[in-house]
Amino acid sequence: MSPAPVPTAPRVLLLDSGRVWRGTQRQLFLLAEGLRERGVEPLVVAPPRSPLLAACKRAGIATAARAMTSAIDLLAVRALRRLIATWRPTVVHAHCPRTHLLALAALLGKRRAIPLVVTRRLASAPRGRLRHGDRVARFIAITDAGAAALRAGGVPPDRVARIYPGVRTRLDGPARDWRAECGWAPETVVAGLVGPLTESAHRDGLARLLRALPPATRARLGVVLLGGPGSGRGDEGGCRIYRAGFVHEITTALAGLDLLLHPGESRGMGTALVEGLALRVPAIAFDSGGVGEILVDGSSGVLVPLGDTTGFAQAVAALVDDPERRRALGNAGPARADSFGVPAMVEQTLALYRDVTPLTAGSGTSG
Repeated sequence: MSPAPVPTAPRVLLLDSGRVWRGTQRQLFLLAEGLRERGVEPLVVAPPRSPLLAACKRAGIATAARAMTSAIDLLAVRALRRLIATWRPTVVHAHCPRTHLLALAALLGKRRAIPLVVTRRLASAPRGRLRHGDRVARFIAITDAGAAALRAGGVPPDRVARIYPGVRTRLDGPARDWRAECGWAPETVVAGLVGPLTESAHRDGLARLLRALPPATRARLGVVLLGGPGSGRGDEGGCRIYRAGFVHEITTALAGLDLLLHPGESRGMGTALVEGLALRVPAIAFDSGGVGEILVDGSSGVLVPLGDTTGFAQAVAALVDDPERRRALGNAGPARADSFGVPAMVEQTLALYRDVTPLTAGSGTSG
């Protein structure tokens, strides 16, 4: 076999095992776009037919389809080892717990160490010495709570960085007219719902939340589920719903909303909330994970104690009945969203890459 060509630009191998489109996948996509704009060559590795691969292909970002069925998938490890040997990345960046372990195994025994960077979106430390041992050059936490958890879990502070997720605040096109699209009356208050309750497995939880709303609120409300299966119009808990499914143009979807609801436990940052802030869409969310680092209760949104379904329903009813309050909360959003720009996220990540290895042409490694 002829030797692999020497890379002419810095290369970053970005790994994700997700089969759906959520905040993790959107953040990886935005990072890949930003790296390419700055002269770094990204290669995104994700499962076949995943929305992330489709989005990258549309944007002209290099991709490799690899099935990753578990964190101990030996076929995936072998495929990643071959890819690393032939593509010769400067840095490997794992974006989920599964690819964290797969990357560790794929990099095992390399003659020259290729830096491994791991993004942790959970407010907890990885378990086991192998996971947070010296082979991981840097951990990126997306919240202050996540960074503190990593340090408390035994990761040295100098190997932990907090980099907030970035949001794209420009519209991808005209705002979606959900009332017309769903066949709802012009006076309908449209609320977008994100998070776990969009999934079929949590249908009972969605129904409980909607049944907790006063009948008058349910009559005025239309709920668009942004995520989960896309099955169109329906009824849940006595409330009109529209299952929009996977939405790639999230900014146009959010811009057409009157309210944004996050009624689930957040395991990370909740980037849709930040995008809603930028678009002046007021949000109601359970105070969980990094949500409290985004929304300022009573100023740029409404925070409800985790698990308080009654309190959440009361907050929804209050804002449905008070358009002036919705407008005031929405107007405070853009200033808050300024803290979460895509350029800052990309630049901070790039600085971290440079810290673990000089990003100079031809610095890839084989082994």
